[in-house]
Amino acid sequence: MIARTKTDMLFKYFLDYLPEEVNLIDPSLLTVFRRERLSNKENEEETSINLMDKLIAKTVEIALEEGVIEVKNKIIQDSTHTNAMYQHISPREELIKQAKELRKSIYKIDETMHGKMTKKRESTGLLEDQIEYTKDLLNLVKKDARFTTIPVINEKINMLEETMNDTEYEIEYSKDKDAKIGHKTADTSFFGYKTHIAMTPERIITAAVVTSGEKHDGKQLQTLVEKSQANGIEVEAIIGDGAYSEKENIEYCEENSIKLASKLSKVVTYGNTQRNNNFEYNKDAGMYVCKGGHMAIKKAKHGSKKVRNQTECYYFDVEKCKRCQYKEGCYKEGTKSKTYCVTIKSDTHIKHMDYMETAEFKELYSERYKIEAKNSELKSNFGYDNANACGKNGITIQGASALFLANIKRIIKLKKEKVQNNG
Repeated sequence: MIARTKTDMLFKYFLDYLPEEVNLIDPSLLTVFRRERLSNKENEEETSINLMDKLIAKTVEIALEEGVIEVKNKIIQDSTHTNAMYQHISPREELIKQAKELRKSIYKIDETMHGKMTKKRESTGLLEDQIEYTKDLLNLVKKDARFTTIPVINEKINMLEETMNDTEYEIEYSKDKDAKIGHKTADTSFFGYKTHIAMTPERIITAAVVTSGEKHDGKQLQTLVEKSQANGIEVEAIIGDGAYSEKENIEYCEENSIKLASKLSKVVTYGNTQRNNNFEYNKDAGMYVCKGGHMAIKKAKHGSKKVRNQTECYYFDVEKCKRCQYKEGCYKEGTKSKTYCVTIKSDTHIKHMDYMETAEFKELYSERYKIEAKNSELKSNFGYDNANACGKNGITIQGASALFLANIKRIIKLKKEKVQNNG
């Protein structure tokens, strides 16, 4: 882009340069601009969140005016994951990949460069060694004017140089710094984001929250309820899977006279343990995940089932604990195991178990499948399975558009059905 600005009058006009100007912007300013822009990320994020809330609120308002949903209503909650625009790759792997692509391009121009190319270092697995090799490679290539004047090779040189600079600047390389690894099951994971959704049985979305992939579904229950209420819905019941049955949510629903149709997951208990904010239960994998993003490798029950004092202990990989950045206050040096134990039952959960046996609970829970269909619709019909932009701000804007369009299409369909039924 900068090279074209030196010769293209349209570019110069757009950037307010005189036709004869030669000393234009420095290429390094692109990287600086990107970093400076990211420093204002909180404002961007707030804007995109407001946009999503406003668009959803407007569609709910239309749905209420058209009479296709009721003010007093049930909401079904769940989350759907969206893969990040870029794959999860380590800084070292990214440098190796780009350096390899640069060498291949050079060999196509001059095969004799095989013998002149900077020798690859022995694989130490260290990022620092790969950075040093990258510097040597760039210095060698940039000395030869044949390569820097070829646009394809010059682009690869610039990309590799920018990647190396990013890595040195942040000590960690990631195309999408907001995306995180989430676990769908104990054996499968994804790199990206979660969109937590609240929806009426008529399949109208009433609220949504976008988080990084590792966030726990159950923690969004209260926020989704409050956003739905702000949009004009009087929430009478909440329907969700086991992720929403944690103790805090049960107590919240009792305090606000809201029925909770969520099958109790006995291990989702946070109130009786220390450092409870450091561990979150992943209902798909059936395991706890620590603050560092590491999943437990096994679990075992202890105690007596008859007297209801059982606990379930989750065992973590000690080798990962030793190197974890959050090990202080969590892992004691020298210990051979790391566990996290939870009480299986409390009075709150026992009461909820009784409610699970009622006809009312079963009738409410029978509607949970509807949100699974909505998640599938968002991915297959609205392209929400993969992010089309980088960062949480980008995926939130994408989500705002997808959810708005899904609601509008659903309102039109419900309105037609209403007319047909009245006719």
